[in-house]
Amino acid sequence: MSARSEVTIGRSGTVRVRRSLRSPFYTLLSAPIVVGLLTVAPWVLPAQFSTTLTNFYILVIMATMWNLLAGYAGMVSIGQQAFVGLGAYATLYFALKGINPFVTIPLSVLVCGLIAVPINFLLFRLRGGYFSIATWVVADTAMIVIATVAFLGGGTGRLMPGLQSLSPAQTAHYSYLAAWLVALVVVFGTSLLLRSRLGLVLSSIRDNEVAARSSGANVRAARRTVFIIAAAGCGAAGAVLTISQPFVQPTSVFSLQWAAEMLFVSMIGGLGTIEGPIVGSIIFFALQQSLQQQGAWYLIIFGSVAVVVALWQPRGIWGAVRDRFHAEILPVGHWVEASPTARRRPWHRRSAERSTVPSGRPGA
Repeated sequence: MSARSEVTIGRSGTVRVRRSLRSPFYTLLSAPIVVGLLTVAPWVLPAQFSTTLTNFYILVIMATMWNLLAGYAGMVSIGQQAFVGLGAYATLYFALKGINPFVTIPLSVLVCGLIAVPINFLLFRLRGGYFSIATWVVADTAMIVIATVAFLGGGTGRLMPGLQSLSPAQTAHYSYLAAWLVALVVVFGTSLLLRSRLGLVLSSIRDNEVAARSSGANVRAARRTVFIIAAAGCGAAGAVLTISQPFVQPTSVFSLQWAAEMLFVSMIGGLGTIEGPIVGSIIFFALQQSLQQQGAWYLIIFGSVAVVVALWQPRGIWGAVRDRFHAEILPVGHWVEASPTARRRPWHRRSAERSTVPSGRPGA
């Protein structure tokens, strides 16, 4: 469907179906500027900021994939760290075989996607909380298996080869660029996915799974596809992570901390939105940088923020902004808008001005 189209619905007149209620002019104008500035950032900003931004991009990748899985497909996983770790160790394996670590990133993505195929056939026999716990079991099982492989360093881990010829500054710069480019591909790739036919199915599942099934949507096939895509994306995050922190250890890359951060960021930013994981990651790093010296209060404040948002703004911060101002940076849904020339029925006499009604929810 085009950015704007008109549809006639019976006697109610003509309605406009639009991607966004606001002009995309400013987004199109600012996007190249933002991309250019973030690309040259490691050569302009101090090394500390470059490292923080690298970690920020890695979290955005993970949270975007978790949001696609839970926010759209309705599958709450607490075991996505399995694919983060598998992506990290796939990168280590290929690097030990003599391949440049940066070149191995797409190979690691492919490996994680292939591993996810048989796993999803096992996990999809379960639903709800059983599915969530099973993903955690898969993650722990993967960590135990990897820890028994001596070639990969066993339980103590191993240093990533292929980076020793680079200076620390070069390693930091190239790691930053790798994380930034992967995050860019993941965010815009997810946006394109949600604008496709599969995206329509996912949006319908997000809004009402029963209605989606009743309308003929193949919910199971859509969820299988999303599970594989999310696994591949988390594998990319793991590959970039192990390059930026070149000592690979099972307890680090398979840590439950990654699942907790994905969940926190997506919930705070806004589940079921493209912008939510980005906004949530910004809030997460802002709190982390300002509170990391506070000891135990650091975790208490994080938990308090999560509880407050869950109780008073369950759709997240970006969800509240979108509902209030109809703002979308990357619109993937449709808005239905009554045309000014539409014929009004007699009982619409009090509607003196044009009304704007979202289709279900703004992202539907």
